[in-house]
Amino acid sequence: MRALTVLQTGPLCTVQDRGRPGHPSIGVGRSGAADLLSHDAANRLVGNNSDAATLEVTFGGLELRAGFDGLVAVTGAHATCRIDGTEQGLNSTLVMRAGQELELSAPTWGLRSYLAVRGGIDVPEVLGSRSTDTMSGIGPAALSPGTVLPVGNGKACWPAADFAPAPAQPDALCVSFGPREHWFSEHARSILLEQPWTVTQDSDRVGIRLDGAEPLGRAIDDELSSEGMVLGSLQVPPSGQPVLFLADHPVTGGYPVIAVVTAADVSAAARLTPGTQIQFRALG
Repeated sequence: MRALTVLQTGPLCTVQDRGRPGHPSIGVGRSGAADLLSHDAANRLVGNNSDAATLEVTFGGLELRAGFDGLVAVTGAHATCRIDGTEQGLNSTLVMRAGQELELSAPTWGLRSYLAVRGGIDVPEVLGSRSTDTMSGIGPAALSPGTVLPVGNGKACWPAADFAPAPAQPDALCVSFGPREHWFSEHARSILLEQPWTVTQDSDRVGIRLDGAEPLGRAIDDELSSEGMVLGSLQVPPSGQPVLFLADHPVTGGYPVIAVVTAADVSAAARLTPGTQIQFRALG
């Protein structure tokens, strides 16, 4: 049987692809892999199209068994990958035989790993995507021990290389100011860029809560009507401590957005672990 059987999941393991754009009018966000760059790299290594579904593993702990001979790849966080107890290379194409078991340790840095299998994870689509949206509850449930994941037959051409560069640990994220930067004082806009921000424990696929020594003060204290939110928005609640929206963010929000992290750097943001510090850099 072309399937993978989940033995253990760690803190959270979900099926993810490139998401389901185009449905905010019915309250459904894009979702998809939090670290799209690592998701895409894993698919390239096994010869899948980039929209094939992978497994997103948060802080390691995944164990699974192959029901067939196939090719897999693990990218993203710096975890130890073993097949039947033998350590394997990350960011490379791996052979996994029927009956063999793969396990991922907790990472030494980074947060999310991506496991791709040639043919893609073939769970049913919902609104054109196989992604689990933890906010709306749409898509397959988070994986649990005993889950059997069918593997499809969709394949692309083989890539020119069987190794991908490892992702870097970010020290700064690029932002564009707006759309509500004028709701904040000039000092607050400066502080956003000048001081480091610590990733708090209260972070998930919806967003990263940040803590800074000095909160972001407002210039306008009015109530803001709910408006659309985009991936990478830095929304600032009354506490003055910003929230960076990730893949499962709400489609609307009622707090002002001081700036938006660039699409390329959202993948880097998804690698940040609680307790790490990050700074923001303005484009231009």
